[in-house]
Amino acid sequence: MRKRVRAFAPATVANVSCGFDIFGFAMEYPGDEVKLTLTNTPGIEIRRIIGDNGRLPLEADKNTAGVAARLFLEKMNLHKETGVSIELIKNLPLGSGMGSSAASAVAVLYGLNHLFQSPLQRTELLPFAMETERTACGSAHADNAAPALFGGFVLIRSYFPPDIISLPVPDDLYCCLIHPDIEVNTGSARKILSPQIKLTDAVTQMGNVAGFVAALCKSDYDLLSRSMEDVLIEPVRSRLIPHYFELKEEALKAGALGCNIAGSGPSVFALCRSEPIAYQVSEAMKDLYDKINLKSEIYISKINQQGPKILED
Repeated sequence: MRKRVRAFAPATVANVSCGFDIFGFAMEYPGDEVKLTLTNTPGIEIRRIIGDNGRLPLEADKNTAGVAARLFLEKMNLHKETGVSIELIKNLPLGSGMGSSAASAVAVLYGLNHLFQSPLQRTELLPFAMETERTACGSAHADNAAPALFGGFVLIRSYFPPDIISLPVPDDLYCCLIHPDIEVNTGSARKILSPQIKLTDAVTQMGNVAGFVAALCKSDYDLLSRSMEDVLIEPVRSRLIPHYFELKEEALKAGALGCNIAGSGPSVFALCRSEPIAYQVSEAMKDLYDKINLKSEIYISKINQQGPKILED
């Protein structure tokens, strides 16, 4: 059995417009990497973290990577005889709305499962990935964890028990994502949401969710565009993102099918019908933030159908 492995898990976009807590998809890049080494000393050690500017905890129980390792070893009943040393390479910005905490956890789970010759299916790893999210934001949600683990575009039909459905995606569908150089805490972004909604808004949102799923299944871009309307979350969380509606207007004018908040923000994503359009949209959004002197990064990606992967040393 191998003692070391290097694994990668991708950035993800959660919520995806009208699909709060039930939609998510994986991007091809960027993503987090982990280097895992099995030891004969029980316990989880986060040896070092690269790319976080010293902000993430090295204590295993306070870091999603460390929690993921502990949960896996406990499941395999190896925690009393085996330990794991973790080196975490953070390529995802913190508090970005790009699934940073989920990517770290999924990379660890996928890597450890590989080291032990894949005794668990990905569906069996999902509850661990979800539980690590509780460490990051206080709730065990799956809209980042599931697409990071399974790849593709996923629908979380149920949380109790988890019922994850992979949805088809047209080959020429691209995501353009802009990440402004600010941070939004996921827990704080949840607290500002109202616990009550109007029935008329609920009906509108359900119609858009159904339309979105139908559009993916039929490769109907016009329907996809009409369905990318969020009447519940966007009006509230948009306050946390500088010039959000101006940014959205520029994206739509440049040819985007739709534009919404990625996760809890501050990243904003646009879905586009082709790669050239995605580049046009990215330039339009970047130009807006450049004009107000707000630093930002652009990522353009197809929907990543693979999810996590093992990297060669």
